[in-house]
Amino acid sequence: MHNPAATYVEETRFGFWFLQSHVWQHHVLRVAINDLRGLFTSALPESPLLLDAGCGQGKSFGLLAEAFKPARIIGLDADPHSLDCSRAEAARLGLEVQLIASDCAAIDLADASVDLLFCHQTFHHLVEQEQALAEFWRVLKPGGYLLFAESTQYYIDTWVIRWLFRHPMQVQKSAEGYLDMLRGQGFEFAADNVSYPYLWWSRAKDFGLLERWGLMKPKPVGQRHETLVNVVARKPLEPRS
Repeated sequence: MHNPAATYVEETRFGFWFLQSHVWQHHVLRVAINDLRGLFTSALPESPLLLDAGCGQGKSFGLLAEAFKPARIIGLDADPHSLDCSRAEAARLGLEVQLIASDCAAIDLADASVDLLFCHQTFHHLVEQEQALAEFWRVLKPGGYLLFAESTQYYIDTWVIRWLFRHPMQVQKSAEGYLDMLRGQGFEFAADNVSYPYLWWSRAKDFGLLERWGLMKPKPVGQRHETLVNVVARKPLEPRS
C-alpha cells in the first residue's frame, strides 16, 4: 500500500518488472549513460566516488563502472526489495557497492563527500523535488558533477505511462523547468552540457512510427515538446556571493 506521507511514489508491479528488463538496461540506461558521458566538456574526475541516487535494482552499476571508472559506487534507494536486487546484481558483477536505504530527500551521507551523483529517471518519482536537489547539492563536493537524466511532463502525462506506471503528477516539469530548478539550486552548465534525446520509447503518442515510416518529418529542438532532458551540471568550486 502506498504511504501518503512518503516523499516518493512507488513503482507499480509492471514498473518493477520493467526495471529488470533488457529493454530498460539496453535502450534506456545504456543510452542515457553514454549520452551523459559525452556531455562532459572537461576532464572526468579520476577514481571518483559515485552515488547512484535511486539505484533501483542495480542495473546501472556495471554501466557506470565502465563509463566513469569510479573508485567506489554507493547505491541509494528507498525500496528494500530493490536494494535486495541491487545487492544481488553487484555480486553478480563482482562489484563492491555500498548500499544505503534512504530517501533522496534525506541522504545519509556526509556533506561534500561525493564526486559524481547519477540521478536517472528518479526525479519524476519524488514528491519533495526541491528538498532532494538540495540534498544532492549538499553531498556533492565543490567541483563535483550531477549527472541528471529525466523524463519530462510531456512523456509522463501520456495515457500509456499513466496506465502502466505511477507518478506524482503535480510535480512533473518540462525540460526547461528542470533546468531552471538546477540553476536555481546553484548548479552550473552550458548548452554543450545539455541534450534533449527524442527516443522512440519516450514518444508515447506514436513511438516515432510515423517518422520511421516516412509519413512525418522529425521536428527539431525548439519546435517540439521535449520528452527527455539530460544534463551534466557542476557544483561550483566557490560558493555564490
